[in-house]
Amino acid sequence: MTTAREMLDETAAMGRRLRDAIPDVYASYAQLHRAALRGGGALEPKLLELIALAIAVTRECDGCIASHARGAFRAGATSQEVAETLGVAILMNGGPATVWGPRAYAAFEEMSAERHP
Repeated sequence: MTTAREMLDETAAMGRRLRDAIPDVYASYAQLHRAALRGGGALEPKLLELIALAIAVTRECDGCIASHARGAFRAGATSQEVAETLGVAILMNGGPATVWGPRAYAAFEEMSAERHP
């Protein structure tokens, strides 16, 4: 299985050529990403990242899982908060989430271990 870090590196490397071809699309998406996840309204960034992580599991997107596992860690999420979030993803998505949920939890643990050796 590809690690979360490898997935992020691979996605970034593959995306560079397309980003160079359509820079306005990528810039607009980056702006949307920041606006949706920055918090400051009713929901804090940690909760927003946990929501994004759960959605990444239901969409079965390894790159999204890696990105939002990192985002959840950076926003201060704990392993227990991630686990409970993934429990909701399993509830809402059934069997596929029992496969993708553990991938998300492993990605979060990997990102957490990188910062806390």
